[in-house]
Amino acid sequence: MSGTENQMTGAEIVLQALKDNGVEHIFGYPGGAVLPIYDEIFQQEDIQHILVRHEQGAGHMAEGYARSTGKVGVMLVTSGPGATNAVTPLQDALMDSIPLVCISGQVPTSLIGSDAFQECDTIGITRPCTKHNWLVRDVNELARVIHEAFRVAQSGRPGPVVVDIPKDVQFATGTYTPPSAVPTQKSYQPKTQGDLKKIEEAVALMKTARQPVIYSGGGVINSGPQAAHFLRELVELTGFPITSTLMGLGAYPASGKNWLGMLGMHGTYEANLAMHDCDVMICIGARFDDRITGRLNAFSPNSKKIHIDIDPSSINKNVRVDVPIIGDVAAVLEDMIRLWRAAAKTVDQTRLGDWWKSISKWRARNSLAYTPSADVIMPQYAIQRLYELTKDRDTYITTEVGQHQMWAAQFFGFEEPNRWMTSGGLGTMGYGFPAAVGVQVAHPESLVIDIAGDASIQMCIQEMSCAVQYGLPVKIFILNNQYMGMVRQWQQLLHGNRLSHSYTEAMPDFVKLAEAYGGVGIRCEKPGELDDAIRQMIDTPAPVIFDCRVANLANCFPMIPSGKAHNEMLLPDEATDEVVANAIDAKGRQLV
Repeated sequence: MSGTENQMTGAEIVLQALKDNGVEHIFGYPGGAVLPIYDEIFQQEDIQHILVRHEQGAGHMAEGYARSTGKVGVMLVTSGPGATNAVTPLQDALMDSIPLVCISGQVPTSLIGSDAFQECDTIGITRPCTKHNWLVRDVNELARVIHEAFRVAQSGRPGPVVVDIPKDVQFATGTYTPPSAVPTQKSYQPKTQGDLKKIEEAVALMKTARQPVIYSGGGVINSGPQAAHFLRELVELTGFPITSTLMGLGAYPASGKNWLGMLGMHGTYEANLAMHDCDVMICIGARFDDRITGRLNAFSPNSKKIHIDIDPSSINKNVRVDVPIIGDVAAVLEDMIRLWRAAAKTVDQTRLGDWWKSISKWRARNSLAYTPSADVIMPQYAIQRLYELTKDRDTYITTEVGQHQMWAAQFFGFEEPNRWMTSGGLGTMGYGFPAAVGVQVAHPESLVIDIAGDASIQMCIQEMSCAVQYGLPVKIFILNNQYMGMVRQWQQLLHGNRLSHSYTEAMPDFVKLAEAYGGVGIRCEKPGELDDAIRQMIDTPAPVIFDCRVANLANCFPMIPSGKAHNEMLLPDEATDEVVANAIDAKGRQLV
């Protein structure tokens, strides 16, 4: 661009910058402070705008879009309540490392600080829940800031950013700067290549391990498909067992012979005991959060720990490690594999025999066992049948937050990365449905299912209107137990069975609710009818709410109680015998 060609209004600059950064979809809700941008959206066809019904929904849609594609998700909100409604998805994206660009309108610069209509300190409010944010007061800086926002959001440890644009800046005319003309900020240069000496030290430690375990996380997914490929190659080369966090599911296939299942509070017996008893732990793209470690002073007490992470602040933050490696997961694993191959002749391939025998004994414990029923649908069974009937399709799964989320992680097998979208760090009820809408926008021909709870789904149910408007055939599979299930479970086990406000008295008729929005409703109450009902849901070319009535009082096990160690898990039969044998619920019903 030259001469007058690069002179644009601020609103035009926003659209041009989005196009130049490869944006095809944005999720937003209009308001006075962003009307100039919406006027430009009306006059172009390169970017599709998805009209949400609540700004929280816009953020979660952008998260689902980003998580399923590896691209940056974009949301557009107005000033004041538009920006404050965006705080929850911004914090959600920050904790789960999701690349998100939030463009927010702001009152005119002359009114900032005057308590003008729909004014708030967006920069101050969003500073703690973003990687970085900007208030753009000069239209000539707008293009540069937007380009920089996209770079910050998707480089290093991904995360959300906010660009706050006053209304007068949107109207003003200034110079558009293309991405290629914007110099890289020297103050932000994430390190991608790992220290080769540290990687050599890690490989030397791995060569001598007799009870190793690979602990992988969402960083493997965020690093891209190459990282998952290298992870699988490393497991195959070393023969090490592998487990994963909630956010890391799919990086290694659930059908893989070295797979231990998910670890942590509701992880498998074998995964948690392997973590507790290992002598060498290779943590790849995970952050040792509390749901994984349990009681810190009892976490993996006899192991040497290797930690690979692109975020320097995650190293030694929660757990002291022996070999820290700062770098991009894919780049570090590539080097690690090369060094392992070079050392392969000196590696004793038989040294892991006793370790695998121990793991086999733990696996035989069948920690995910539950008692089936011919009369009532068990929630675990519902997830198993959903998996079996969708595993051969091009399927993406999102979840809300609660028991259903954990059952989905336990019983739905993920073979590939980017197929599983859930709120891990923040645990945001209401995440799953709008995230599924975002996934469906990105993958219009795919089967997208939100596994939900009857309480959680009502947090953002209004986005059913959005799904119907855009013809997005998202499926909401509700495990309806009439309770806030996880809250009820904790109250039962940890608070003397005082079920304080965890039973839902006034449930909607989900079938009628779906129909009221213009979608399709299905209800199923009998195990023998479940398969046909799921097939009907899959084959319906419209948004569906599936009301799956499950056992009201089923608990999610295994479970590491708060403050306990990995080897202090509650297993289903132990919990029944020792904890809840005589428990009675608020309505006088036996709990077990």
